[in-house]
Amino acid sequence: MAMKGGCLCGSIRYEIADEATPSAVCHCRNCQKQSGASFSINLLVKTSDFTMSGTPRRFIDTSDRGTEVHREFCGQCGSPVVSRSPVRTDRIAVKAGTLDDPSGLKPSIQVWCDSAQPWLSLPDLPCVAKQPTPADTALASPAGN
Repeated sequence: MAMKGGCLCGSIRYEIADEATPSAVCHCRNCQKQSGASFSINLLVKTSDFTMSGTPRRFIDTSDRGTEVHREFCGQCGSPVVSRSPVRTDRIAVKAGTLDDPSGLKPSIQVWCDSAQPWLSLPDLPCVAKQPTPADTALASPAGN
């Protein structure tokens, strides 16, 4: 069964075809600022499994490696919805808080732990200091994808 979600006002809706989508807690400063919280929870989704209706606005951010990160959000209510990388077009990061039912979601890895707030502790999740490698990302996959 597909996962569905959208922005706060409903102008943007999406569907994810594959429920076996890895999820991660991201502590990078850009995700903190973009989410307005201490971290962001993201679903790493195959682009081919993702469909979206509505037209998001886009902010072009820069990663620590100097590559672009396209942060897409609703122009009406401001909800962040997805982040895309022009250098990795096969995957997108969907903001987990925008799921219609996030209750079944359980992140399996933390990334950018060097930027985590010192008062925050998630001891049950593996922690990667900075940008994860493909081997680190495999830790977050429920099916080892």
